[in-house]
Amino acid sequence: MYSALSPGAIGVQATNIAEAIEAAKVGGFQGVEFDPEEIAVLIEAAGPTAVRALFQDARILPAAFGLPVDWRGTDEDWKAGLARLPRLAEAAAAIGAPRTNTWIMPCSDEREFAANYEFHVTRLAPVAKILAEFGCALGLEFIGPKTLWTSQKYPFIHIMEDMLSMGRAIGPNVGLLLDSYHWYTSHSTVEALRELTPDQVVYVHVNDAPLGVAIDDQLDGTRALPGETGVIDIAGFLSALKAIGYDGPITPEPFKKELNDLPSDADRLKTVGACMNKIMGR
Repeated sequence: MYSALSPGAIGVQATNIAEAIEAAKVGGFQGVEFDPEEIAVLIEAAGPTAVRALFQDARILPAAFGLPVDWRGTDEDWKAGLARLPRLAEAAAAIGAPRTNTWIMPCSDEREFAANYEFHVTRLAPVAKILAEFGCALGLEFIGPKTLWTSQKYPFIHIMEDMLSMGRAIGPNVGLLLDSYHWYTSHSTVEALRELTPDQVVYVHVNDAPLGVAIDDQLDGTRALPGETGVIDIAGFLSALKAIGYDGPITPEPFKKELNDLPSDADRLKTVGACMNKIMGR
């Protein structure tokens, strides 16, 4: 396992991959997320060897990319995304970064559970099939807080086991984007993590939860830095992932507004990077 940076998740501005790589170095991260469109353009201009060298020379790994398909929107937008996906998946695979991910809303005001399940499988199965052609895996993020999955008329998938089940219906290269906050707020356990296989975990987010708030009262957008409060058993979480053989990126997503009050991007990077070094050392 290695620490990876998603610049936007901690309020850091990076307009291109060179800036993102430099940000990762400032924070002491070992990997960084990337935009597959930018990588595709760079490969088309200079070839995959040159693009791989951008990462290798900096000793920073290309970690993952956000799923570049608007599968939640109109049929037209979804189909347009499917048409663009082969080029982008091929580019990601060419630099040795075959991981992508998306999140799943745990409720709906429009679709009851069965209809919502069918919608997700219908929209994401073609995505998974295209990704599989290039050796890429898709991680689906379940959203755990009860305050969110009860906020609309029809609750949807919000626990790990149910997301794994839907992933199997979507495709064999589909697993989890496993977030420690959603693991905690869904009342999951270290023992449940130890039942996973490494191929079921595509990507990992880490963070902590605020003190003094009951599990079922936690809010999705209010979190803490990884290991900051000790509410989440981050050592148990990471130890379980290590035990099953997960060797991919561990990326902070703290949603902590106080980070924006720090004087500079460098301060944000060093603050979060120090937290990552501490929890990874556990």
